[in-house]
Amino acid sequence: MHARSIRRQAVGLAGGLLLTTLSLPALAASGSPTDDSTTSTQHATFWQALELKSATQANVWTRLKSGFELPDNLSNPRVKEWLDYFAANPQYVSTVARNARPWLRWVTRQLEARDMPTELALLPFIESAYDPTAKHPGGASGLWQFMPRTGDAMGLNNTWWYAGRRDVMASTKAALDYLQTLARQWYEGDLELALAAYNAGAGTVNRARKRAAAQGKPIDYWHLSLPKQTMDYVPKLLALAAVISAPQRYGVTLPDIPDRPAIAQVTTKGQLSLNEAARLAGVSEQRLRRLNPALRREATRPTQNAKLVIPAASRQRFLANLDTLPPEQRRLQTHYVVKRGDTLSGIAARHDLPISVLRQQNHLDGDLLRVGQSLIVPTTGQASRLARHATTHEVTVKPGDSLSRIAARHDVSVDELARWNRLDRSDYLHPGQRLTLRQAPR
Repeated sequence: MHARSIRRQAVGLAGGLLLTTLSLPALAASGSPTDDSTTSTQHATFWQALELKSATQANVWTRLKSGFELPDNLSNPRVKEWLDYFAANPQYVSTVARNARPWLRWVTRQLEARDMPTELALLPFIESAYDPTAKHPGGASGLWQFMPRTGDAMGLNNTWWYAGRRDVMASTKAALDYLQTLARQWYEGDLELALAAYNAGAGTVNRARKRAAAQGKPIDYWHLSLPKQTMDYVPKLLALAAVISAPQRYGVTLPDIPDRPAIAQVTTKGQLSLNEAARLAGVSEQRLRRLNPALRREATRPTQNAKLVIPAASRQRFLANLDTLPPEQRRLQTHYVVKRGDTLSGIAARHDLPISVLRQQNHLDGDLLRVGQSLIVPTTGQASRLARHATTHEVTVKPGDSLSRIAARHDVSVDELARWNRLDRSDYLHPGQRLTLRQAPR
């Protein structure tokens, strides 16, 4: 067994013994016998020390630091440059650390389970500022900033309902799989080279190594000529780990994150709107939306084993309430009867659906329809919620209109208008285009 694994087991044992420690005063007060006063004093000293150590393990930052293993290289000029940067911008680290609050412990635990250095839990600081919705103009997306093709290769599906690269749990597994594959396949386990390949691609790193070898230079990460972002990638991570190890030295304030589960993943036994799920869990819909950024339609995917992330403290309540939910409330769909002159594309447009979704939902191979045929039409969690609590109407885009102008005209936010119509804030509007507006009851 690796020394690091043994150390982590010891950390867990110390935390588990805290209850035993706290029970000792009660035992002493009850007059429980001891062998002699010397033994009693020795035991008290031992347990007091263990209690103190156990208490320090109750913070995620302590847990994270206990698994740091990468060489720190703090004397390297490239690392020192980033240390100076973080010291000059302490608020950046503090802000991202707050963003990491729901996810950091879970990511750290995944690294521990794989016996990987826990510095890697800081990569999303660099990649996305721990924002699962982060999107780079070059196409990268999610907490780990996967490009579309790499995401597809790593099993991060992208559908009308679901954006796999924004799924924190799925993308974390994919990122760690990818790093381990790169290290094993190309670099004999060297994680610094694997990190460079994660950032720039294995082809770029391998070509740089061939050039260095041809020039008689070392072929480790620190001696390669790589794109600037990749040259900074590992130094930035190592500097960040040093700051987390001694935040006061760099003027950084880390938020308190207890070392206990913050989130839990549950199976919904069918499709659920986020509105319904929030009611079952006893939390706000906004909070569930933040914990499930991969769900594009304010609902889980339409499968029996659909997954949902909820606050860990709400797990038992959610599961108990889910068992009482009637089956019809786990289906987000309506039925449409085909009329003469209907086409599949027309029905899809009328219900604001991709044709592919309508085909898939009804197991159709082509576009041929029969008059009187009943089609299942999926509805979204948003539509389900609005149907109960709001009215809708459409507006027509006029020449010169933008999302911001239309939003201001109708006293709604640009974000709401974009979300209702599944648009980006930067999307261009065409005169004659119809947009949906939602108005909550007064």
